[in-house]
Parts: sequence; structure tokens; C-alpha cells
Amino acid sequence: MGGVSPPRGVSRPRSPLGPIELLFVDEHLVVADKPSGLLVHRGWDDDDDVAMFRVRDAIGSHVYPVHRLDRGTSGALLFARSSEVAALLARTFDAGLVDKSYLALVRGQPPAEGIIDYAIQKREDGPRVPAVTRYRLVARSEVDRCSLVEAHPETGRLHQIRLHLRHINHPLIGDVNHGSGSINRHYRSTYGLHRLALHAHRIAFPHPVTGARVDVAAPLPADLAAPLARLGLSWQSDAP
Repeated sequence: MGGVSPPRGVSRPRSPLGPIELLFVDEHLVVADKPSGLLVHRGWDDDDDVAMFRVRDAIGSHVYPVHRLDRGTSGALLFARSSEVAALLARTFDAGLVDKSYLALVRGQPPAEGIIDYAIQKREDGPRVPAVTRYRLVARSEVDRCSLVEAHPETGRLHQIRLHLRHINHPLIGDVNHGSGSINRHYRSTYGLHRLALHAHRIAFPHPVTGARVDVAAPLPADLAAPLARLGLSWQSDAP
């Protein structure tokens, strides 16, 4: 997957999302904190303002996305700084050596923990393939019927966390594709939640060049932290 440059002489309009924060940078890798509403790569839509361009502009060189977050999902997003490192990271993902952790606000009160083993599509036009997500309950709201869950996808499928949580009857709040429109409107008007309630708060993996463990946490953004506070839900990461 190659880096993409904007046409020469063309300035790209900036969205109101603000600058992208870099959480980890070395000569081989970048981990950025993607805001909700920003696409990763222009190839997935016609947006001129995407995370890949922002990271490239911030470090002054091409970057290569090695995994994706949906437009509505915020949090830790990994890029390689060369095609060779991107290939090494792809093998690391394929080997299941990348630990990704997400925070999700869901409807209802799920069990304290569980494993969801339910086949879904890896791509929109592809067949169903095995998919596994581990989850644990972080907190239950005392002011509304919802819960904060930490999810660990062990496979990388399209909309995996959304589909798996809906499969166990605890859909993500703010999900316009797989959730409830009336519930989403309730949380927008009552708690000010105007986004998908899914945040990639941590990514950890062996460095593809040095072998050292890289463990990066993305703090909760204000557009998710404030609604969670109104719901009486708090989160304290144990990541470094």
C-alpha cells in the first residue's frame, strides 16, 4: 500500500476537526490520534482531508497506513514510514501479534466479560470468515440503560466490533448503520453524543525493526469523554 501525495499546487481545505496529534514517532513508525469524523485514506472516499495526509504533513514525509479505523471511530492509528516497514507490520498483524483495545458505549447491560465468536465479512463484497472479539464490562451507567465496554478484536474484519456487539444485543450508541436511530437521537439530545461511541484507546505490538514492545495509548477525546461523564461513566487506562 503506497503513500499518496496531493497534486502539486493544490491546497487542501481543512475540516473543523482540528490538527491531528502524534502519539508516537520514530524513524520507522508513527501512531496518530485520529479524531472521529476523519477518514484514514482518501481511497475510501472523495475527502481531501484525511488522516494520512495530516500525518504526512506533520512529519514531512510519506506514510503508509497499515490498518484502518472507520470514519466515526477515534483513537490510535498506526502508519509505517516506508513500504518495507509496512510489509513487516502487515505480517505482524497477520500473525495476531498486535493487541488493539477499544472503548465502546453500548445499549443495555452486558455480562462482566465474554468472547464473541461469530463469522462476518472481511470485506463488503467478501464471504463470511471467522471473527473473534473478547470484551469486558468497564462500568454501567446509573442514569440510563447503557454500559461502557472494553473490546479486544482478535481478528480484523469490517465493522467487527459494531457487528459483534450488536450480535449479543448490545449495539453501539451512535452507530447509524447497525444501531437504533431513536436511541441515537436520544443520546444526541440528552447527553450531547454526536458521534460513534467507539474509541481505539490502545495499540501494542513488537517493533518491526528493533523488536522492542511498542505500547501506545490514545486519551479519550472531549466529544466522547463529556457524554460519558454526563452518564456517570469514568475510565482510567492502565496503559503507559
